[in-house]
Formats: sequence, structure tokens, C-alpha cells
Amino acid sequence: MARRALKIVSWTSMALASSGFYLYSNKYIDPNDFGAVRIGRAVATVHRRSAERLRELCCANRGTFIKVGQHLGALDYLLPEEYTSTLKVLHSQAPQSSMQEIQQVIREDLGKEIQDLFQSFEDTPLGAASLAQVHKAVLYDGRTVAVKVQHPKVQAQSSKDILLMEVLVGAVKQLFPEFEFMWLVDEAKKNLPLELDFLNEGKNAEKVAEMLKRFEFLKVPRIYWELSTRRVLLMEFVEGGQVNDKAYMEKNQIDVNEISRQLGKMYSEMIFVNGFVHCDPHPGNVLVRKRPGTGKVEIILLDHGLYQILTDEFRLDYCHLWQALIKADMKRVKKYSQRLGAGDLYPLFACMLTARSWDSVNKGIGRAPVTADEDVEIRNNAAAYLPQISQLLNKVPRQMLLILKTNDLLRGIETALSTRASASSFLNMSRCCTRALAAHKKKKTCSLLKRTQISLEESLSLWQINLHELFLRVRGSWLGNWIFALFYWLSPAPH
Repeated sequence: MARRALKIVSWTSMALASSGFYLYSNKYIDPNDFGAVRIGRAVATVHRRSAERLRELCCANRGTFIKVGQHLGALDYLLPEEYTSTLKVLHSQAPQSSMQEIQQVIREDLGKEIQDLFQSFEDTPLGAASLAQVHKAVLYDGRTVAVKVQHPKVQAQSSKDILLMEVLVGAVKQLFPEFEFMWLVDEAKKNLPLELDFLNEGKNAEKVAEMLKRFEFLKVPRIYWELSTRRVLLMEFVEGGQVNDKAYMEKNQIDVNEISRQLGKMYSEMIFVNGFVHCDPHPGNVLVRKRPGTGKVEIILLDHGLYQILTDEFRLDYCHLWQALIKADMKRVKKYSQRLGAGDLYPLFACMLTARSWDSVNKGIGRAPVTADEDVEIRNNAAAYLPQISQLLNKVPRQMLLILKTNDLLRGIETALSTRASASSFLNMSRCCTRALAAHKKKKTCSLLKRTQISLEESLSLWQINLHELFLRVRGSWLGNWIFALFYWLSPAPH
């Protein structure tokens, strides 16, 4: 244990120390400034080497460490490209358990050998992640299934990982008193046991499938309970490409803008309306495909081990906050940020939620897309304000931590698809916030007249959102551009 802790500290220190030029690397480099170009290339080399060391650290220690690496690999909008591209492999190509170990888990949990349960079972896993790996198999009744099998040592190792994390966080606290990371240990203690229980994961999958059944584009693989245990989960086999794989989408003629819209719609419904949120949407857990037979685009949502249940109070405050952010109503941004625990750090909180600069938040996050200069500003500020970010994360409700993680992962997908901060995503959020707040108001009143009034106000707000969306679509179309050009040409010239 002590030797392992020392190894982790030394590897992490090397990675952090060799990334000392982080801030410099995020600044714009003039291609005509040959000295700066040489330094930029040297910094990129250092980043690549550091990222490879971090990947080795994650792979060597597995479990919880791979989960951290997966999260870092999805932060395209925040970390240097050398880190994200190197760590992305952890989404589906983490270290694998041997076939003997897989056979042992199945034998212990299901009481039979693989050949007695399956007509065929592929030795090579479809993908391996932090806690488990998935194999394709065929049952004797002909059904093709995905068999998720937990790594055999992960249960015993997880408690040691959390203890080790607690020791490391305590050491960091002693060295840098301004950094507060104990919340990370508390969250791991709470969430890891839930993720290690595959029966809990199966129940979550069925719950979210029922909850979002009105979305025809969503596919949640069916669970086969007769061959599922706490360490083995049997599911319907569904194929698709990772949601950040633009080449796959181009090859299969899948519109990235449609995928981004649907993903935003699905998560807005989970967060604002239902308060039951899938909190691990890294690209390995979100697949896309053309549905066999119909050719319609489908999003496949996998890995349902980690969900956050939001209280009504938190969910409604969060609805109010996002409405204020979309409308650039800074008084309400301050009010609801502080209600959610941000205190005087509410400007930083607003920037973290939106991944936009404070200037963009003040102007309205839906009014202009993210620019390259703003991206550089965000990355530089993320490093410069790390102590304040740490302080803020320690202050906000625990429910907010997984929501922030989910926002990070979804934003990483949007960045990979080049659809970040699109107007349609904010319109979907506005719809869900409007519906959620109206439903709460109707629930609180017994007056038929009052309920009717609330319904009319809700319908009017939704109609205004739909009208605005129609305007944006017309303006963005070829016909719309032609009509606006015609109006401009016909309008009288100024004297």
C-alpha cells in the first residue's frame, strides 16, 4: 500500500511538473514568430509525454484512476489536445481482464460454465472500461447479447483506492491549504459502491427508458434479468459508433447537428423535468447509429451505474438559474447562484456552468458562439483560478458536483462535433425549464382558475420559444438568406 502510494505520488508529480508551461501553451502563437513556434512545439512535446505518463498511471492502478482519466480525456474545451487525445483511449480501451478471470466471475455468480450458458462467447471484449468489460455472445435461444462482466479484483481494490485517495488529498491539503478536494473522496465513497452493483445499473436503465420513452430517437438496451447478478449484466446487443466519431457519422450520413440537438433535449429533460440524471456520458457510453429497418438516427445510452437524483428545491433553483443565464438577467443569475451555494463566487460559478467568459455571460450566452479567443481565455482562467474553483466545489451542494461533471462530458462531445453553444441547445433548455416550473406551480395550487392561468402562460412561453426557433431556422436557411438580402436591397438607402 505504501509503495503503491509513493509510486502514484511520484508519477503524478512528474506529470504535473513537466506541464509547467500549461498557461503558455494556451496562448496564441504567431506562425511568423519562429522562436515562439519552436517553444510551442517543445511545449506540445512535454504535454504529450506528460499525458502518456498519466495514462500509464491510470492503467497501472485501474479502477477509480481510470475513471478520472476518462473524465480528463473528455475535456476537449479545457485541456490541451495532447492530453485529451492521449487519454481518450480509456473510454473503451482500458486494461482488460483475462478470459480466465472472466470465466471465474461468471462461474462464481451464475453457477455455470460459459459453454453451458452461451452458444458462442467472443473472447475479445467489445470494450474495456474502469470497472468492467463487455463481451458479445449468443444465447442458446438465438438472442445476441452483450455481457458486461466486472473486473474480478475491482471490488476489493476500490476500498483501497478510496483510502489511498483520502491520503493523497490530505497530503495535498497540507502542502497547499487553499486547495479543498475532500469532496472528491466523499463522492467516491458514495458513488463507487452503486456503480459496482450491476443490479442497480439494470434498474436505472429500465427507469430512464420508461421516463424518456416519448423520445423515439433514444435506445436503452433491454436488460435480461435471468442471467444478471451484482457482477454480471446481460443486455440486448446494440451496435453503433461513438458519439464523438465524426468520421463514422459522415460515413453513415448522420447529421452531427441533429445528434447534438437530441442529446441536449434528452439531458435537459433528465435534469430540469425529471431530476434523474445519467452522470457518465463519456463517448464510450453514448453511441449513434441508423436504426435497422427505418434508417432513422438513434442515440444508444449505455452504462447506467451512476445517476444523480435531484431534490425538487435544487432542480427548480437550477431551472431559474439557467433561465436567467439564457436571458442574461444578471440579478437573477446572482440570486440563484447564491441559492445554490456559490456565495460571492457566483461569477465564477456562472462561467463554470456555461464554459463561457464572464463577458459572454453578461452579454447573453445564446447570442454568439464561442470564439477561439474566448476558448483561450477560458483555459487560462481555469488554471489561474484553480484555488477558487476548488473552494467553490467544496461549497456547492453535492448534487451539483455530478451535474458539473455531466456538463463537462456533454460539452466535450459538443466540442468534438463542433456544435458547442448552439442556439438550439439553449432553446431546448428553455422549453424544459418552462415546463418544469409550470408543473411545480400547478402542483402547488388547488384553484382550477389558477391552474388554467399557469397553463396559458406556459403555452404562451413555449409558443414564443417555438417562434424564435422558427425564425433562427429561416434565417439560417438558403431561402431565408435570400429573403433577408431581398428586403435589404428593397429598403430605401440612408441619405
